[in-house]
Amino acid sequence: MTSQAETGRNAAGLLATLAFALVLWAVPAFLGGDGGIRNWPYGVSALVLILGGIFLFRQQRLTGQGLATVALVVAILSVIWFALAALGSKWGFWDWRFGLLKMTVQLGQNVAAGGIALSLGALVIGLATPSRVRPAILAIGAVLVMALLGGRLVGLQGGAQAVPPIHDIQTDWNDPVVFSDALMAARGDGSNPVRYGEDAVFLPADNPQFGGRLIADIQEAAECTSNDPDVCEDDQADQPYRPIEPLVLSAAPEAVFAAAERLARAEGWEIVTADAPAGLIEATHTSPWWGFKDDMAIRIRADGEGTRVDMRSVSRVGVSDLGANARRVSAFLYDLAGQRYE
Repeated sequence: MTSQAETGRNAAGLLATLAFALVLWAVPAFLGGDGGIRNWPYGVSALVLILGGIFLFRQQRLTGQGLATVALVVAILSVIWFALAALGSKWGFWDWRFGLLKMTVQLGQNVAAGGIALSLGALVIGLATPSRVRPAILAIGAVLVMALLGGRLVGLQGGAQAVPPIHDIQTDWNDPVVFSDALMAARGDGSNPVRYGEDAVFLPADNPQFGGRLIADIQEAAECTSNDPDVCEDDQADQPYRPIEPLVLSAAPEAVFAAAERLARAEGWEIVTADAPAGLIEATHTSPWWGFKDDMAIRIRADGEGTRVDMRSVSRVGVSDLGANARRVSAFLYDLAGQRYE
């Protein structure tokens, strides 16, 4: 039977483990919050706490299993945190700005930084104490989960920095695709405005980033100017967009319209307009996690003996689309060009 003294030692060891886990998560998380793991206070604080943990656990003859278990639980809770940020926005529990900007970008840095410090600390401390195998297995699981989560967060931030912060893409700004009244009504009053001509200025002139510049100019500056993928990847590797230009086909407009509508439905887009005589297809894409909506318009017109296709894709909310609209337009027109037309 377990003596009262031994039970007391176990309880004290559990409390010490939980308290240390909290400190190991919280201190690096908030010291490295702004710069994340790239911030030198993060590294210093994490290193000091890990070394202190090794000393504490060895002095108290504690195994690292409890700490590793806590680290794995925190890693799983971190995944749930980010999932709730997205799904809560999608389901309307809170505004998308709170879910994306607050929970994911701002607080998400603290969650990820603390989880990484805790999981790595649990691994090192577990290897430095008795019963190394089980603590190491649990801690490695936590490290892997946090590495995937942290990598996803870094990728999100890197993706935002790699593309211009615009959310309106189309193939020809000199002859813009015009959204119908039905689609504009579906967008609602709180959506990003859809601009045309000289009004298509991205930000006011007094804004330090892209202020007073036309969206067309910003888009053009971000495009690779060659359709050769080798050229784009080598000589223009810093250009985030493929060439976004009208598609000209030798097929008849009726055949192209049918193929475009078929492709749009196959993408799972919600069709708003499918007007064959007018050569207009409008649709809405809803992202699976966040529920963000982007609206597309595909304009199909006769061009000599063939057909010209223009396309526009605009996000309803947010400033930067992380390049989603450009990728969507390029991919759709590429697929449309590859269809068989009899």
